[in-house]
Formats: sequence, structure tokens, C-alpha cells
Amino acid sequence: MNRFYIITPIVLMTLFGVVFWQHSKSSAIEAKAEAARIEQFKAEAEAKKQEAIDKAKADAEKRAAARLAEEQQKEAEKRAKWKEAGDRISAEIAANQELATKNAAALKSLEAELATARSAKDAIAAKSFAMTREIESHRIAKRAAEMEIQRLTEMVARKAASTSIASVP
Repeated sequence: MNRFYIITPIVLMTLFGVVFWQHSKSSAIEAKAEAARIEQFKAEAEAKKQEAIDKAKADAEKRAAARLAEEQQKEAEKRAKWKEAGDRISAEIAANQELATKNAAALKSLEAELATARSAKDAIAAKSFAMTREIESHRIAKRAAEMEIQRLTEMVARKAASTSIASVP
């Protein structure tokens, strides 16, 4: 029996070694196949990822180009509007300056006319004042003459009343 203690484990160990060797061989083949499958899956995923990145870059470049073109178009429109507004303002300024020049000339002529009218008015006012003063002095002279006549009439009446000719016998 002592032999069985040594032989049985050796036989079992050998049997286990053979089974393990076969299993490790098939396991290594399966592991290689699995590793190849995983590597292929990773390669496919990397290819899809690279394709998606390339497509995204192309789309981004396309959108950037479209946005740039749109911004350039908007900038051109802005500049055109700005230039149009500047031209319109320049035209309005020129028209207003021409109008201001005409109005300045008209203003000078009207001021000259106003100065002439004022001097004529002042002359007429002075003449009117002189005539009014003359009329007033004539009225004063007339009143003074009437008063003198009245005074003389009263004096003559008093003298006549005091004389004997005026008394009735």
C-alpha cells in the first residue's frame, strides 16, 4: 500500500498534467482568437471613430466656411449701408449748405431792407413828431390868441362900461 501512496499521486499528477496541457493549449488558442477578435473589434471601433472624427472635421470646416462667408456677406452689406448712409448724409449736408448760403444771402437782403424800412420809419416818426409838435404849438398859440381876444374883449367891455357913452340916460 505504500506504493499506492506514491504511484496514485504520480499517475493522477501526470493525468492532470496532460489534461492541463491540452486545456492550456486550447485555452491559449481561444485566448489568441479572443485577443484577435478584440483587436479586430478595437480596430473597427478605431476606424469608425476616425471616420466620425474626419466627418465631424469636414462638417465643422464646412460650417465654418459657410459662417465665414455669411459674416463676410453681412460685413459687405453693413459697409454698403454705411457707405450709402454716408453718401446720403453728404448729399444732405451739401444741399443744406447750399440752402444755408441762399438763406444767408436772403437774410442779408432782408436785413438791408429792414434797416431801410427802420430808417424810413424813424424818419416818418421824426417828421410825425415834428408835425405833432407844430400842431400842438399852433393849438397853444390859438388858445393864447383866443384868451388874448377874450381878455381884450373884457377889457374893452369894462372900459366901455366905465365910460359915459355906454350909459343910457
